[in-house]
Amino acid sequence: MSWKISADYDPNQIVANGNKFLLANGYMGYRGTMEEYGAPQLTANTILGLYDQAEDKWREPVNAPNGLFFKIFDQENEISLLTQKPSYHQQMLNYKEGTHIRKTSFSYQENIITLHTERFLHMERFHLMADEIQLSAEKPITLQVKIGIDTAVWDINGPHLINFETERLTSQIIVSAQTQEMRKKITTAQAVCGSQLKFLKSEGQFNYYEIDITPTPTIFHIFATTFNDNDCLNPKNAAKKELDTIMAMDFASLKEEHIQVWQALWEKADVEIDGDNPAQEAIRYSLYQLLSIAPRHSDKVSIPARGLSGQTYKGAIFWDTEMFMLPFFMHVLPEVAKNILSYRIHTLPGAIAKAKEYGFNGAFYAWESQESGQDATSDYNVTDVFTKRPMRTYFRDKQIHISGDIAYAFWQYYEYTEDLNLLLAGGARVIFECAKFYYSYAYYKVEKNRFELIDVIGPDEYHERVYNNAYTNKIALKTIKNALDLWEILAQKAPDQLKEILTESKLTMTEKEQFQQFYDELYMPSPNEDGIIEQFDGYFSLEDVSVSTVKNRLLNDKEYWGGAYGVAADTQVIKQADVIFMLHLFGEEYTKSEIQKNWQYYEPRTEHGSSLSACIYALVACQFDNQDWAYPYFMKTATVDLTENTKQYAGTIYIGGTHPAANGGAWMSAVQGFGGLSVKNGQLVTNPRLPKNWRRLAFNINFHDATYYIEIKAGKKPSITKK
Repeated sequence: MSWKISADYDPNQIVANGNKFLLANGYMGYRGTMEEYGAPQLTANTILGLYDQAEDKWREPVNAPNGLFFKIFDQENEISLLTQKPSYHQQMLNYKEGTHIRKTSFSYQENIITLHTERFLHMERFHLMADEIQLSAEKPITLQVKIGIDTAVWDINGPHLINFETERLTSQIIVSAQTQEMRKKITTAQAVCGSQLKFLKSEGQFNYYEIDITPTPTIFHIFATTFNDNDCLNPKNAAKKELDTIMAMDFASLKEEHIQVWQALWEKADVEIDGDNPAQEAIRYSLYQLLSIAPRHSDKVSIPARGLSGQTYKGAIFWDTEMFMLPFFMHVLPEVAKNILSYRIHTLPGAIAKAKEYGFNGAFYAWESQESGQDATSDYNVTDVFTKRPMRTYFRDKQIHISGDIAYAFWQYYEYTEDLNLLLAGGARVIFECAKFYYSYAYYKVEKNRFELIDVIGPDEYHERVYNNAYTNKIALKTIKNALDLWEILAQKAPDQLKEILTESKLTMTEKEQFQQFYDELYMPSPNEDGIIEQFDGYFSLEDVSVSTVKNRLLNDKEYWGGAYGVAADTQVIKQADVIFMLHLFGEEYTKSEIQKNWQYYEPRTEHGSSLSACIYALVACQFDNQDWAYPYFMKTATVDLTENTKQYAGTIYIGGTHPAANGGAWMSAVQGFGGLSVKNGQLVTNPRLPKNWRRLAFNINFHDATYYIEIKAGKKPSITKK
């Protein structure tokens, strides 16, 4: 197993490779582009948690100035992938060590010039990027190199940085700027180390050097640090201080530090598969993506839907994080799981404000959450490909299941860890406020003596403003049940803290009785005579056609399928797992026969227009012991960022990037699906359903502050060993 992926020269794959070869360390993400590339090639260093709005455009994360910019010249002749086709080119990601390696050779004036680079984003010194450059030539030649900080960064809805200031010190360049909206300061500082470099001149934020190239590689290093106002009071001083510290070290020792962090992470997170090399590579690459973007440095940020691969989806936090990524972190890196949930505690005021904006009580969490919990979702989130006019969508208003998803995540963490501390630190109030929201939102239908949740959007998304979406009603019911159970648990174990929490949430016995009534009387769609659960009221009366039939109705490949007039809106074709997602979470309440019947009904009607969908179909197929049906969906989710076989546009909006929710889904499918891992009566148990070619599946799990090694061999009893 090589732990590496590579790609040869293909100018049509520059954007895709930027995602595929991403480096990240949780604080920032540097796209897998070449050193000479710029904004047109979507080069970006995206900073987690720093947002800006330019004019009236969408608010999105800030891409920092590029501190690893480098170009080669022979006088006026630029020698790069932007100016000529290479005689050889390969880029490689070593995802075991988190390094990006590039080797490019150019045929130039009867000579061969070779550039070899290796870069990394330090996994412990979160503000540091480093790049080692080796230049060689078959025949001696003198060249010039341009090294500096490129401020012409790629933005989707920018520009975001203004008021640039450049400062030069000995062998260092410091570039500072401010964001437009809130005038937040950001600084990138760069240092170049190489005795063979002969300084020529400075021009803007770049330095030019002369260098003699021979068959023996000439080596030099670029180091860059980035800080912003979210990190400290004086980003400029912090960037300079960190750079000074780095300059007292060397590339090799910094790289070794970095690799040691990766080794420790892999010891905890690795999943071993014997008998299926493609699956082994796919799961490890998926784990690399999760580990590289994990916010280990702060509990005030979380993981965006596209990770740190750019500004897609406004860098916002969706339900993806809690429902698809949290299970991995909870079982493997619980400190990261705690950070992710703490972000929702910090953003609770934003959720309460949003509920109040719509006239409700409690907490209505943002569908697209940014740093303070504000909802970045536009009321016009899609553009009509024909009229070019914005289309009214209702993701912000009607996807009320988001609050239940977050409440469910807190309860899942508590059930798994049996640790009340996070709940007492704010998680309990999150659950109570989400319960308040659902009671406030609900409609009581007197003639049927029941509560209903009407005018909502479920996970499907193609069908807007529906009544009694099964998933939404179920997650709301679970939220209320968790609130009632938590009330009793805290009354017994932490009565003083409960009193404070209830006072803060303005809850009395009257509200408790209301919660109980809601729980007893909320309508919950049940399986019909055929065992099928209707996704929402009236779903079965919609046109029942195949996904391919609906796809053939498209007049433009970039048409949005949903909304009021989308091609799927009046059909039973859905975007992604909806009822099936409900069965994933609450399958223990249904029979295997019911689960299988619903899987078989909804699977041919699901377009899988979201990368979230495949893993859920894999997991639910395992619930009725059909790993043959599950396996293709596991591979689809595990290879999503290797194949780039996903939608790149919603309407005319670019939605490309990495897919950390699918990466989390790959882990869930392998460990909880095929491995059958769960907790029963306070103990780890497995119920394996290995795919036919898998001889062995092994992984580590953190459970109650102890590490367990679980090994499953085909045809043998699984072993669970405490380390």
